[in-house]
Amino acid sequence: MSQRVDVEAPDNAGPDDVAGRLCHGRVVFVGSGLSSADQLTRAGLRALSSATMLVTTPELREMLDEAGVEVPDKDATRFVGDLPDVARFVVEAAGDDQSVARFVRGDPLLEGNIADEVSAYIDADLMLDIVPGVPSLTSVTTLAGVSFPGQSVQLISLPYRAKTAEIPAAGSLAVGCYSSQAAMVARAAVEAGRTPDEDVLITFHGGTLRQHSEMSTIGTLMGKKSPIEPGDDRVSIVFGKASHRPGGMNWYESKPLFGWQVLVPLTRDRNEELIERLSLHGAHCTEVPTIDVEPPRNAAQLDRAIRGLVDGHYQWVIFTSVNAVRAVAAKVAEYGLDARSLSGLQIAAVGDGTREYLSTWGLIPDLAPTDVHTVAGLAAEFPAYDDIVDPMNSVLVPRAEIATEPLSEGLAELGWEVDDVTAYRTVRASPPPAPIREAIKSGDFDAVVFTSSTTVRNLIGIAGKPHAATTVAAIGPATAVTCEEHGLDVAVISDAPGQIELADSLAYGARRRAKALVEAGKPVKRPSQRRRRRTNKS
Repeated sequence: MSQRVDVEAPDNAGPDDVAGRLCHGRVVFVGSGLSSADQLTRAGLRALSSATMLVTTPELREMLDEAGVEVPDKDATRFVGDLPDVARFVVEAAGDDQSVARFVRGDPLLEGNIADEVSAYIDADLMLDIVPGVPSLTSVTTLAGVSFPGQSVQLISLPYRAKTAEIPAAGSLAVGCYSSQAAMVARAAVEAGRTPDEDVLITFHGGTLRQHSEMSTIGTLMGKKSPIEPGDDRVSIVFGKASHRPGGMNWYESKPLFGWQVLVPLTRDRNEELIERLSLHGAHCTEVPTIDVEPPRNAAQLDRAIRGLVDGHYQWVIFTSVNAVRAVAAKVAEYGLDARSLSGLQIAAVGDGTREYLSTWGLIPDLAPTDVHTVAGLAAEFPAYDDIVDPMNSVLVPRAEIATEPLSEGLAELGWEVDDVTAYRTVRASPPPAPIREAIKSGDFDAVVFTSSTTVRNLIGIAGKPHAATTVAAIGPATAVTCEEHGLDVAVISDAPGQIELADSLAYGARRRAKALVEAGKPVKRPSQRRRRRTNKS
């Protein structure tokens, strides 16, 4: 028999009193991906962005920050290693109608060891949610190209202190364990009835750019010649038929730039496309700013141009870079105005990055050819002045201190009067940290990708010339010429002057290089692994 209980607030209770009785703090467990925030679910991203406090580990916090995930700021972050009693802290933190996100590695229930915490939060009458994560067991086997179709599969994840393992006598099996436990797992497999000569597939450093997989046997894992050295690293061991991968299934480790350390000298323009594309090919990118942008030495010319722009003295404004857009937007804001002050103007842009940055300011250019990446190219596409159609022939070109003669001359030939205005100036950035400078000079980078002649000159100026073993990739012929003028041998020139094309060209070059090494009977090593090492002279 059920009984209905009506809960009523006292007659003199105010809205805050009622809310206090009905609202509770919230705790949400969010599972991470294996080694990247890219594997976070949409539900996990929403939970993290809406939380008022984050409780996690320093490594996982760094993962979120590197990926730009929206999370509580660092003042509202606590690390589990600093908390004597995590559950008690979270109960107190969430008790005041707050939302606490507990970010754990892998799947919270399968790998997070959260049962005691969950019980504490339920006892404290907190709202509880658990957002599943991608388990490392399935992530590593997928990244290793292991397929289990039509097979009965058992997955085992051993905690750090496990001294024994229950291994089935037959069938496909994936075990995630610490390297110090591998020999114990092998012995348990033999004790269960598996033979020492049974093949196993071992994956080291799963989900990282150091991942590599190799075949072995159960007996080898038990002996002194085991490929697994005891330690605290996690390894994946696949037993049974699944350990024999079909041809071509090693998709992750066979990416053309897998494991490559690629140096990306930066301008102030956006390089997200380049970084993302290189990462898709398996590379790990290190970005080094080479340019700082500063206001012009004399801002009077730009101030006069902005007043003319607002007053309608120009027919066109041409943005040749992201920096030009930034400079004009900042100056417009100084006058208390926004993008609406450009209404009625026709806008042209050079390059995809410039066009995309204009869109963040709420502007869509009238002329921005997708196949044009130079000022000379835009001049060739620009319409001629028509005194019947065009109310005026003045064009504003906000630029760096370096003049854009090809554009100005081309527009003048078309009948336009160009107002070339210095909107900003570029200076060399500060040198990168000493470890990066040393890595550049000693050949620790496998490749360097240059997106302009300026990045070539400035990188060498602030960090020195890359090692001869480093593969040099240039975005176009002009950049390649600058590389050669500075003593660099260019191995890759992009098929087209775009960031995606540059990344793809480097990947294609790496694949051809690997093929040539195989055909020559040589081991395939990254450029940094093949550099000539200095020998100590006695």
